[in-house]
Amino acid sequence: MGNCCCGIESSVYRVSANAKPESPIDQHSSGRPGKDDRKLPSNPEEVEDLRRDLAANPLIAFTFDELKVMTGNFRHDRVLGGGGFGSVYKGFITEDLREGLEPLPVAVKVHDGDNSYQGHREWLLSHPNLVKLIGYCCEDEHRVLIYEYMARGSVENNLFSRKSIASSPWSVRMKIAFGAAKGLAFLHEAEKPVIYRDFKTSNILLDLEYNAKLSDFGLAKDGPMGDKTHVSTRIMGTYGYAAPEYIMTGHLTPRSDVYSFGVVLLELLTGRKSLDKSRPAREQNLADWAHPLLKEKKKLLNIVDPRLEGNYPVKGIHKAAMLAYHCLNRNPKARPLMRDIVDSLEPLQVGEEDQKTTITVITHEVQVVSDKEASLRSVT
Repeated sequence: MGNCCCGIESSVYRVSANAKPESPIDQHSSGRPGKDDRKLPSNPEEVEDLRRDLAANPLIAFTFDELKVMTGNFRHDRVLGGGGFGSVYKGFITEDLREGLEPLPVAVKVHDGDNSYQGHREWLLSHPNLVKLIGYCCEDEHRVLIYEYMARGSVENNLFSRKSIASSPWSVRMKIAFGAAKGLAFLHEAEKPVIYRDFKTSNILLDLEYNAKLSDFGLAKDGPMGDKTHVSTRIMGTYGYAAPEYIMTGHLTPRSDVYSFGVVLLELLTGRKSLDKSRPAREQNLADWAHPLLKEKKKLLNIVDPRLEGNYPVKGIHKAAMLAYHCLNRNPKARPLMRDIVDSLEPLQVGEEDQKTTITVITHEVQVVSDKEASLRSVT
């Protein structure tokens, strides 16, 4: 394999349409210089040693020839997405690839230049709501990462394309929010906290059961430690999702992620993009436009995604809206912690049969009638 340093940026399968060009993380702006930084692994062998020390599942070191077999020699019809880093291919680990490997579909991310910058954070993180890194190839000039395959792609692609979850039950959207929240909470509560810094719908991937997992740790930063309240960094990320205080000061805290989570929750609630230049001027920034409406019950139902066709529990809508309202608070200290957000979302995890509600709109007023009441009225 060779003793090489895989400075590779992780990827999502579909690149965000509203993401601004992003630059590498400024390694010298870390809030935690010194002794701890020198312990970070600098090559695959050191990563493997550290993973074994942490009793983590070891990564698989693939040869480049094996990757050719897995991807059909990197066929064009296997491309899942790409960007400045290179391309992501769908691949298959088969029984005859190598003895002892389980058959598995995978996502193979090929780095094709020197414009990707990332340490090994994701190599060491493991959680059900983070996309799992399965292996790597570090052979000659090849730098490749192999991930678990997320069959439904990104939330962005699902929510805003024709192949959408828009017609799916409200429960699916809440399941996605719940899973993503658990992923963020894990990062924030880690022994060495991690701030995701670029939480958005394009970085949340879905499996066949709509389980949400976070991907792309290219902009993640170590969180503040000890008595430090924030990390000072260069301002990077995606407009429309980034917290206002971070954009203004460069001060990054876990509650910067909380703001971004509020924006994503708002997108799931309204079916609108965080930034949409096709809308009227005052509605183009979703958070700015919708935030004051979230605590007004009558106005709230007018901004719920119409593609849901009224199939949602009104109380659940109100609770999700108030949660988004608090996440989007201009005062970062007033925003909830991710662990509290997880606790708030758990009661909203309901089955489709529990959420059937008929919405009758009469002269701009919304009258909510339960299925039971509707059937009683039809009898009488």
